[in-house]
Formats: sequence, structure tokens, C-alpha cells
Amino acid sequence: MNASEQVRQPVGAETGGLPPANVFDRMCPSRGVLEHVTSRWGVLVLGALYERGYRFSELRRQVSGVSEKMLAQTLQTLERDGFVLREAHPVIPPRVDYSLTPLGREAAELVAALAHWTEQRVPAVITAREEYDGRAATAVG
Repeated sequence: MNASEQVRQPVGAETGGLPPANVFDRMCPSRGVLEHVTSRWGVLVLGALYERGYRFSELRRQVSGVSEKMLAQTLQTLERDGFVLREAHPVIPPRVDYSLTPLGREAAELVAALAHWTEQRVPAVITAREEYDGRAATAVG
């Protein structure tokens, strides 16, 4: 089975009567889901929530650098896609908790593995960049 065939296979879920997804097809709805899950903030929010649930302000501190607006948009998108559960508690002051749904835990496990791999491979990437930049400078000069 080649890489494109592997991507098209449903992962642990029924397609609900829909044709199988093909992420390589420009009209495939899986592309939007992939974009949400693999966006910079999507990966980091899923990774943080994989550890535990958070209140909004806690999550914002955990995902350093995200603006309040961007975090709210990311959470809303991930909630709409069925990855994040938003629980509003009727107390004063208002309290809202965010956690992962079972579908969200599945996605978070995958992106957490990618994030961990990325952290481990940064030295190799930096070396490759330096080598590339050295070759590019030699070719121009």
C-alpha cells in the first residue's frame, strides 16, 4: 500500500455512508479538518488538552504566544469539529472548562507524537538548513 492509499483509509471509524475521504482531492472535506488539526494553534491546543483539561486563561498561559482572539477562534473551530468539549458552569464569576472529546483525544495523540518528534529533530533540521544556506550562498556567489 502506498502513502496516498494509506491516507485514504478510514482510521477506526465508519464513513457513515459517505464515500471514503481522499485528502489529495481538492474538494475533499478532510482538507478542512486537516487544516484545523495541523494549524500552529490547533496542534498546540490539542497537545495541551491531551495532558489535561484547562480553563480558558490557564490554556492561554500554557500555549504561550497565542492571543486571546486566536485561542477563542481555535477552540471554537475544534469544538465545532467535535474535538473539544466546552463546559460552561453557571457560577459567578463564569467558569468555562475545555477538554478533549474521544475524537479529540485520538487526534491529539497523533499531533502530540508529531510535536514530540519535531522537538527531538530540531538539531537535524538546523544542520540541514545551515548546509542548504551554505550551498545556496556558494551557488549565488
